[in-house]
Amino acid sequence: MYPWKLMESYCPPILQIRNQLRTRLVLILAAVLFPASANAVLPEIVDYNFHIKPILSDRCYACHGPDEETREGGFRLDLRDSAFGEADSGAHPIIPIKPAQSEILSRLTSADEDFRMPPADSKLSVSEEEIALLRRWIEQGAEWKQHWAFLPVQVPDGKYIANSIDRFVLDRLEHEGLESTGEATREELIRRVSFDLTGLPPTVEEIDTFSSDSTENAYERVVDRLLQSPRFGERLAVEWLDVARYADTYGYQADRYRAVWQWRDWVVQAFNENLPYDQFIIWQLAGDLLPNATDEQILATAFNRLHRQTNEGGSIEEEFRNEYVVDRVDTFGTAFLGLTIQCARCHDHKFDSITQREYYELYAFFNNINESGLYSHFTDAVPTPTLLQETPSKKEVLSELEQKIEIAESDLKKIAEQTRSQFVKDLEKGLVSIDGDGPIGIFSMDGLDRDSLANRVHSEESAELEGNPDLISGRFGKALKFNGENNFSTDVGGKFTRDDAFSISFWLNTPDEKSRAVVLHRSRSWTDAGSRGYEVLISDGKLQGSLIHFLPGNAISVRTTNKLPLKEWVHICLTYDGSSRADGLKLFVNGNPTATEIIADQLTKTILYKREEYLGGEEDFAQAHRLTLGQRFRDRGFKEGAIDELQIYDCELTPLEVAELHGGNMLTDLLGRNRQELSQLEREQLFKLFVNHNEKYRDALQGLKLLRQQRSRLLDELPEIMVMRELSQRRPAYLLARGAYDSPQVEVVPNTPKSLPDMNPELPRDRLGLARWLTDPNHPLTARVAVNRYWQMLFGRGLVATANDLGSQGQLPSHPELLDYLAFSFIESGWDLKAMLKQIVMSNTYRQSPQCNLALRERDPHNELLARGPQQRLTAEMMRDSALFASGLLVEKRGGPPVKPYEPPGLWEEKGSESYVRDVGEGSHRRSLYTFWKRTSPPPSMITFDAANREVCVVNRQMTTTPLQALLLMNDPQYVEAARAAAEKSLLQGSDSSTDRLDDLFRSFTSRMPTGAEQKVLSELYEEQLDYYKSDRSFADKFLNIGDHQNDRKIDPAQLAALTVVAQTIMNHFDAIVK
Repeated sequence: MYPWKLMESYCPPILQIRNQLRTRLVLILAAVLFPASANAVLPEIVDYNFHIKPILSDRCYACHGPDEETREGGFRLDLRDSAFGEADSGAHPIIPIKPAQSEILSRLTSADEDFRMPPADSKLSVSEEEIALLRRWIEQGAEWKQHWAFLPVQVPDGKYIANSIDRFVLDRLEHEGLESTGEATREELIRRVSFDLTGLPPTVEEIDTFSSDSTENAYERVVDRLLQSPRFGERLAVEWLDVARYADTYGYQADRYRAVWQWRDWVVQAFNENLPYDQFIIWQLAGDLLPNATDEQILATAFNRLHRQTNEGGSIEEEFRNEYVVDRVDTFGTAFLGLTIQCARCHDHKFDSITQREYYELYAFFNNINESGLYSHFTDAVPTPTLLQETPSKKEVLSELEQKIEIAESDLKKIAEQTRSQFVKDLEKGLVSIDGDGPIGIFSMDGLDRDSLANRVHSEESAELEGNPDLISGRFGKALKFNGENNFSTDVGGKFTRDDAFSISFWLNTPDEKSRAVVLHRSRSWTDAGSRGYEVLISDGKLQGSLIHFLPGNAISVRTTNKLPLKEWVHICLTYDGSSRADGLKLFVNGNPTATEIIADQLTKTILYKREEYLGGEEDFAQAHRLTLGQRFRDRGFKEGAIDELQIYDCELTPLEVAELHGGNMLTDLLGRNRQELSQLEREQLFKLFVNHNEKYRDALQGLKLLRQQRSRLLDELPEIMVMRELSQRRPAYLLARGAYDSPQVEVVPNTPKSLPDMNPELPRDRLGLARWLTDPNHPLTARVAVNRYWQMLFGRGLVATANDLGSQGQLPSHPELLDYLAFSFIESGWDLKAMLKQIVMSNTYRQSPQCNLALRERDPHNELLARGPQQRLTAEMMRDSALFASGLLVEKRGGPPVKPYEPPGLWEEKGSESYVRDVGEGSHRRSLYTFWKRTSPPPSMITFDAANREVCVVNRQMTTTPLQALLLMNDPQYVEAARAAAEKSLLQGSDSSTDRLDDLFRSFTSRMPTGAEQKVLSELYEEQLDYYKSDRSFADKFLNIGDHQNDRKIDPAQLAALTVVAQTIMNHFDAIVK
């Protein structure tokens, strides 16, 4: 039974509640409708959700609701067991069937001000009518229901199978004593549905064709054509970009560009291909976790990475990483659950049944990717995890290269084994003689000359000292001691790539166990500014070696399992084989290979800085490619630590060569000993050295390097996009006190809120399991939230007006059974979005005329009862796109990087970032969907017309009316140019009759013919402006130079300028800015 059928329709008094939206909700929707007398007519059946819960939520939850910190009396009125149980006073707040014994009524009706509730200082009160409602509800047994949105979607009655939308609406109208306004005109209808399904107006030809088509299915053919148009995906994508908080920049202070437009293009494609909505959700939440996930499914997960990110100096990486996870949770709650779950970040939700623990259990689903809290300051490296955007042709080339590399690596091993027999023979005969590779750099600290140190291999290559490191007694003569702020740097070793084999040897003396200290590096800065290159660190007392493109996800890194000895000289050597694999990176301590654990093993991009992307000067760029010891920008230096005898090699040293560096003459000793005395390990060490210097092996190794370099060049050219990719081991998640990243309390595991259906135990406890839980046909929220939002898109207002909140503080549905019918139909159709939209736009409810009398408009100003058709102002995107479309300027190129149309100069500079460089040509005339979206400075013309700023998930835009909007339509170069092009088109292609031209111009913007009065105004305006511009042609010339569009020289400038002013005026007409 409809909730409005549970009462008599009588105009009520204004209820005294805090929330005015809730007031209107209770008055109109919950149907608590009484006369002001004591003989109020009550609903026949009092419903908890529609009649009682609004009273309790507004007047009682503050002291007797979910918030434990503000709760009083030892009971809760949001939970049945507590409300029916015993309070601290010993009384029972509610006793079903016994209102006289229910404490809630005693308190509400008490004459004693100290005893009466709500307390006087709350400034709240409960009316006599509401008390009567509560009394009748208790008399009827106080049936308690779960919140309406958490109840299963109700299967509609059989009588509502055919034409059901209209049946539900008409039932309500009949009860209210209202009638439909009738069908809209053909012009109104095709304009409305064209904008709603494509974001663009119909052409004059399309209007004429539809208007003259008297066949029964004429309108359906229009709808089908629009649904199949590629413009459909662009139209729906705009709505989804708001939900996904899509922007082309990171946000915060620096607000630099990031390439995520590939995801935007995927959204357009998904809508055009009518990807089932449940799959649309699953792919975005967890496409990477699907079995044999495709690149397209992985790309979809960029949805989770579209939040703001920062690289501000001094920011704490973990603090912002936590903010990113929080944003994903909040977006998930708003976009798919339609709940304000963000309120539970710092404490239990004050109105909905979502605890803080449950919030962080959801958080745990999104906390498990290898990401950094900061993006690169010095480079444009894409924050990991990422997906390479491979074209089919490049994917094929890359696949061929991988196969060749695999074969080359296999051949290298075969060549090594083929040399073994010769090695054994030579060894037995005493003929093994190996000349090892010499270093390319030796820096002995004894050679210090003021602030420089000569390279003993190439004396012209010196090292520089900054900050005066101390000279102390070293392992050999003198050593450098650092204070954490000074350093030693050299160009030697500064150009190693990830395809180069290299080794670095040195002696190290560590004074104490360090949680973190940079020993040496070839990079510009630590993680918070975008580390790139290679490094040796001390981490938690252990040695760690890494090659890095972007931390943490695009790097290889190994760390010793044992801690470094302290307060003694220790020989360290890092060797690397050029493979871009972690197993090719080895650490040696005191001449011996040491056990390591792999920290990272995913290096796919360069470890060098690229000049074209580097955000710094030439000197700074050069410094970024110097091997530096002891200190790094924004890092913890090697404080009180010392280094001696640095040697750099452009090859991978063998274990024997490393041992030689540590121990002196080990190779000579081995070769001089009796061959029979050599151990198997010593023989194997000699063999590796022998092979490494075999000419055939070296040639094969060089061939392998060339293949790897080809692969690297190809990979470096490929763009990347941020996506989701699970860590192999789950990162622990904790309930955070007050939501603070540094206040972890109890550990939590992934789980869903208890107020919603349980997660199937067979589902994995990851994002894929969460997505499948969300899209289960029995889930109460997912389909309701979706159909409500698309109803809002078409009607300007959802069946639940608060599209972002279907919880306790949101408004109740105006047509609950219609909402459930649409949700049920949506699920039953296989989540077919096009079918659902077609069902709505084919309904008589949608096709009604927006025209109505004053009485109806005053009674139902927001059209909640749906007695008239929807009429909304065009969105920001529609406003601009329709002007370009009507003028013939619109360039309907689809996809690709964002474009930069007209914008006032200086806005970007005010935000402290780079200058805005406008696109010339087609970039100025693309659809607004493709306009560059800078978070700190969104396109001003779009913001003027209420576009969301895209900092957070938005599911319903504000709608304002301001003088600035009219001024913008008259003065923005984009609109002036569009008006001029429309006027020119009218003069070149239209009738020779001035009246006909004005009619055509008017119709191109409004989709209808002007009235006689409008024709008169337009004609007078045209003549007036024509006289003005004829009086001084320079006025016309100046006016007509606004914008890039070139005028046709055959047209009289005065005539074109006058008609341009008319076009501008028409663009400000009410019918030109509504649909």
